[in-house]
Amino acid sequence: MSHSVDETVEPHTYLPDHRRRGLFEALIVAMRPKQWAKNLLLFAALLFTIDKHHQAVDIIRACAAFAVFCLLSSSGYLLNDAMDVQIDRMHPRKRSRPIAAGDISPRTALIVAFVIAVGALTGGFAVGLKFGLCALTYLLLTVSYSLRLKHVVILDLLVLASGFVLRAVGGAWAIPVPISPWLVLCTLLLALFLAISKRRGELVAVSRGRKQGRPILSEYSAAMLDQMSTIVTSALLMSYALYTIQSDAAHSHNFLLASIPFVIYGIFRYLYLIHRHDMGETPDEILMKDRPLLVCVVLWALVTGLIIAHPWAP
Repeated sequence: MSHSVDETVEPHTYLPDHRRRGLFEALIVAMRPKQWAKNLLLFAALLFTIDKHHQAVDIIRACAAFAVFCLLSSSGYLLNDAMDVQIDRMHPRKRSRPIAAGDISPRTALIVAFVIAVGALTGGFAVGLKFGLCALTYLLLTVSYSLRLKHVVILDLLVLASGFVLRAVGGAWAIPVPISPWLVLCTLLLALFLAISKRRGELVAVSRGRKQGRPILSEYSAAMLDQMSTIVTSALLMSYALYTIQSDAAHSHNFLLASIPFVIYGIFRYLYLIHRHDMGETPDEILMKDRPLLVCVVLWALVTGLIIAHPWAP
């Protein structure tokens, strides 16, 4: 499969109703700041060690780590859109993205992506050596995904999930605190659940003729993805339940069990939305647009934070 960058861009001849964006506005849109919410996972280690009474410098380091991953993820989006410009132009929603619409040339996007990545890595190593190596690994994984791995069945899902694991690990190394294997396991399973749901949403949209699908979708079927989702969902709920009972944090904070209902509701609500309302294709929009799910996530974070911050005994 060819990954050459198409420079024969004739802006808006294929999208006549598109409003021409200026370069700065187009770059901001192409960097997809709405997707930065995914990087809030870097604060997970801070949340689960809130009882350690972190110094102000730890909060600053966590925020810096968040900023680094936001820039790295944006450089990845620029790279991915530059490589997929022709495919995106056939997609009813993606064709309005700045690169596909002709507001930015693929070459310009690649140059900006490189500059952003170098700046982000410089900041990452300033936070700490281990965090910098984690950020570098994330960047290499993102580049590998855009160039090749997104076209390899099953491995594409694992790579997407690995990106979230690196966020969780990076958040712990930035503070720094010991990395909990429970955090890694639950993050991996949650990310796999979201990745499988996204693939299923894309597959359903293609099967109903709503869009042109990416090539990897031909390797999947709805039944296969549903079975994978069932396995991962069961493992996720069981792993989180065991975390609230068997982990070191659970031994110090006896009421962590109270957070389980929020996790169950959140997973079931998400399944309801993707099966009844076909919203699985855009995980970020589900969280931001579905008020019950958003409230559930906020309540889970508040309850978990209160329980960990106050080591009450039963």
